[in-house]
Amino acid sequence: MLPYLREHHADPGRLHAEGHATRVAVEDAREQVAARFRARPREVVFTATGTEAVDTAVFGALARAGRGHVVTTAVEHSSVLDAVARGTDDVTVVGVDRRGRFDAREVAAAVRPDTVLVSVQLANHEVGTLQPAAEVVELVRERAGGVAGAVVHVDACAAGGHVPVDFAALGADLCSVTGHTFGAPKGAAALFVRRGLRFPPFVVGGAQERARRAGIENVPAIVGFGAACDAIGDHEAAWERELSDRLVVGALRRVEGVERYGDPDACLPHLVCLGVDGVEAEPILLALDQHGVAVHSGSSCSSESLEPSPVLAAMGVDADRSLRASVGWSSTVDDVDAFLDALPIVVGRLRELRS
Repeated sequence: MLPYLREHHADPGRLHAEGHATRVAVEDAREQVAARFRARPREVVFTATGTEAVDTAVFGALARAGRGHVVTTAVEHSSVLDAVARGTDDVTVVGVDRRGRFDAREVAAAVRPDTVLVSVQLANHEVGTLQPAAEVVELVRERAGGVAGAVVHVDACAAGGHVPVDFAALGADLCSVTGHTFGAPKGAAALFVRRGLRFPPFVVGGAQERARRAGIENVPAIVGFGAACDAIGDHEAAWERELSDRLVVGALRRVEGVERYGDPDACLPHLVCLGVDGVEAEPILLALDQHGVAVHSGSSCSSESLEPSPVLAAMGVDADRSLRASVGWSSTVDDVDAFLDALPIVVGRLRELRS
């Protein structure tokens, strides 16, 4: 990224040599992102965030069809649910089981002849449960004769970089991913748009990204996104799984009244959601922070709010008391052990105060 922060500042849309240098950098990154997620480079539309990629998918599908019926699920990220709610009031929201997983057949059964969008996640952003998104795509395609015009969007922002995401094999029309969750800089994400799908832009005012997303490209962030896609390997997911397993086993052994939410087997390797009986989330987060441990509660985009988790509420578990801990490429055994050392102290003291 450094050459594009220090030396090469030109607009990639210009025809001069300086613009050509940044254009080559953007297109090289596009190929790296496409290779990581098994898409064609021309199917990659760079956005600033995963939220923008999701909004582009939702609003684009609705604009393409002139509004219409949408099918989604109760555990989608707020970027999906809020965009759908703003775009239409004709929505079917499919529920989930206690592990946070939706039934693909139930999603497909909710599709109607006037359905214009089906939006489901590949993995849950809060409890880590892997979802049958590919099965949803297949079942919706089988019903295509009666639902002409329905577009299928898969939100893979939580999954990308941690489990394989194959846009070609997935078969979806649209798929949103983001880079910062696996080591890329903030400010770079992408929406994959299936070849041949005409799709109106969400951000307008320019012809960038082949007229699919207006605005000058964030070249350093895009370069970093591509580099992260090129550098990440399968060994990182295995290491994340080892650390997460250590965290879960240690927490269950050391603290009474702790429960793991989500599917313990079919789940993201880097994310763990724990319910802690008898203590609300906010004081635990603050106390752990004083011990040098950074965790969160609820959705990754709810940093300004500690309201009860809608995901956990949909699952039918305690929505008020949860910790969301995640590991990544820079995490170590010492980091996990610091959490395990601090958690019993923090929870014990808070329970004493409560009693």
